[in-house]
Amino acid sequence: MQCAFCGHKVTLVDKVMRRDTCPHCSRDLRCCRQCNFYDHHAYNECKEVMAERVIDKERANLCEYFVPRGSSLSIPDRAADAREALEALFRK
Repeated sequence: MQCAFCGHKVTLVDKVMRRDTCPHCSRDLRCCRQCNFYDHHAYNECKEVMAERVIDKERANLCEYFVPRGSSLSIPDRAADAREALEALFRK
């Protein structure tokens, strides 16, 4: 992943824990600004509608929906998932 604060590449060995920090700038890695769901223009600055509101987006938190920005995991496409479920329901 790439640090949202300093721009340096950070190699992740395992999942990001709450106390993990960037080795270059010492900022928190598990915070909203480092997450794939972070969007400054979205409601509560988060694309994940089920996530609890976090006030300080630059400090570590315990959000269950955290996905490191730039990781191989992607944001789920809810519309495609819903369309698939409907198609499966009405197939004969």
